[in-house]
Amino acid sequence: MVNITHKSNTLRKAVAQAVVKVGSQQTIQIIQENKVPKGNIFEMAKVAGLFAAKKTSDMIPDCHPLPIEYTSITYVIKGLEIYIHVEIHTIYKTGVEVEAMHAASVVALTMYDMLKPIDKNIVIQHIKLLEKKGGKSDKKDTFDLPLSASILVCSDSISKGDKKDRAGKIIMEKLQNIGVKVEDYEIIPDEKNDIQAKVKEYIAKGINMILITGGTGLSKRDVTPEAIQPMLEREIPGVSEAIRSYGQNRTPLAMLSRSIAGLIGNTLVITMPGSTKGAEESIDAVFPSILHIFKIIEGAQH
Repeated sequence: MVNITHKSNTLRKAVAQAVVKVGSQQTIQIIQENKVPKGNIFEMAKVAGLFAAKKTSDMIPDCHPLPIEYTSITYVIKGLEIYIHVEIHTIYKTGVEVEAMHAASVVALTMYDMLKPIDKNIVIQHIKLLEKKGGKSDKKDTFDLPLSASILVCSDSISKGDKKDRAGKIIMEKLQNIGVKVEDYEIIPDEKNDIQAKVKEYIAKGINMILITGGTGLSKRDVTPEAIQPMLEREIPGVSEAIRSYGQNRTPLAMLSRSIAGLIGNTLVITMPGSTKGAEESIDAVFPSILHIFKIIEGAQH
């Protein structure tokens, strides 16, 4: 199966449709009068659809098992056609569109099975996804101008050439993948004054985002939070909380990170761990949803 461990749980919804077309008005009348020999097709098919929704991952090889937290199965009769609508909700890392279509298909097949003794001209058709909500696809903001970012790597060992930077490169790659233009990429030692000087330089250039990796731990040379905290005009605790919560689900050491985030003027500043995995997970935890900040800055409402 596709690896989804990097994703965060979000509310996901999907609505799917299937249509059962019968051969005559007489069949519709029998259904409406609840005279189908095998029983009430609406109730039986609904039960089958509920089972199908829960068992999708057992039937479709690449589907991830996920919690089905809400299922609605409704019917509308239009002429000789019975429209089946299945709506499914979950709070998980991946969507439920296949679950919704699988359930709609099984509902239609159950109706077919129950009606075939009295009607030989039944057709199942138009099985499709009507609506899908949730996940990162719902959080993609568009902007008149591209957003810009500066990446600052704070590390004594990397600045001396003893080690190679990987965290900053990962951040750069992920930002470029979501359309953010990286204007600056620099490596400096863990020095409070140097960090503050670089941040002031980037702000003077009108950079939208400053992403700092390194110096958020608990060693004596980890001073990035101490450098950035007094510069912040408006701290955004939820960002650092999201980063730590996301990381804690993947390593028990994430709680030791002292990452902080906030605004200096209209520039978003985020500090994150210096480890490659820590930096990568920090970006995955809050991007691209965090870009909505710039819509708010422009005057849009939540």
